[in-house]
Amino acid sequence: MPQKRILSGMRPTGKLHIGHYVGALENWIELQHKYQSFHLIADYHVLTTKTDTSSIYEDSIEMLLDWLAAGLDPAITPMFRQSQVKEHTELFMIFSMLISSARLERNPTLKEQVRDLNIENVIYGHLGYPVLQTADILLYKGEAVPVGEDQVPHVEISREIARRFNNVWGEVFPEPEPLLTRFSRLPGLDGQAKMSKSLNNTILLSEKAEDVSSKLRKAVTDPQKVRRNDPGRPEVCLVYTYHQKFNAGATEEIASGCRSGSLGCVDCKNRCASSLNEFLEPFRERRCKYENDMNLVKDILHDGEQKALQVAKDTMNEVHKAMNLG
Repeated sequence: MPQKRILSGMRPTGKLHIGHYVGALENWIELQHKYQSFHLIADYHVLTTKTDTSSIYEDSIEMLLDWLAAGLDPAITPMFRQSQVKEHTELFMIFSMLISSARLERNPTLKEQVRDLNIENVIYGHLGYPVLQTADILLYKGEAVPVGEDQVPHVEISREIARRFNNVWGEVFPEPEPLLTRFSRLPGLDGQAKMSKSLNNTILLSEKAEDVSSKLRKAVTDPQKVRRNDPGRPEVCLVYTYHQKFNAGATEEIASGCRSGSLGCVDCKNRCASSLNEFLEPFRERRCKYENDMNLVKDILHDGEQKALQVAKDTMNEVHKAMNLG
């Protein structure tokens, strides 16, 4: 049987951090061998929250380097910039005729962004973010979308728009299903619920080993464990969360030592840094190889855009025919 298709993407923000890996990249790398995958550098989506595009190309390349270093295979999964496939914007315009502004205003993810970013006036493009995201998915007939729980409402909007188009003009699009990541969110070094470069609480995938150790030394831990021998609560310690992901084989021992007071926070952080650096070292090596052959990286991007463009044109031919716009 032919493989089902998935579409995944990220806004280009430059180098990625370990939260990106845990929340998305790790899952993408596994899924690329099970699905026909397309991976989108969502540069148009940047415009929903800012107008400064001076670094957008450099940020796109930095993110692409991290994708490649993490293990996305350009031989089986096209990686491409949204802005280089104009069909995205045409399908976005068509889909925007199939959903009301009131429905988009009820989107809980939008409400969270407005609150977290202190946005006073929501622009039309930000309100319509899920519609452009729907165009991104359905342009490639995406049948599944790897997302965290916070993005499930967007996938539901995509399903509604697909149903609406199919009911009005005929069966063209699948209704995409969300594929939830198993470890969807990694807390930041400051204890905040989300790791984010804007909060300056990240560890980059390309971080030098000594910087990983330095950052972890400053990470917040259980506030009740003041001295080494104090009993701790690993379930409230973000460093223990990192152990669970990057040092899984030792978590029972670490949790026991923390609770008994035999394991101090300094030693715990040093062990975490050692495990994390061991995990990141192959990534750093692969990234360095790609950085030393930027012509190859640009060829990978160009090839991915050509492959994506052909699929997008085929889909829009079906759309035009269904809508009698041929």
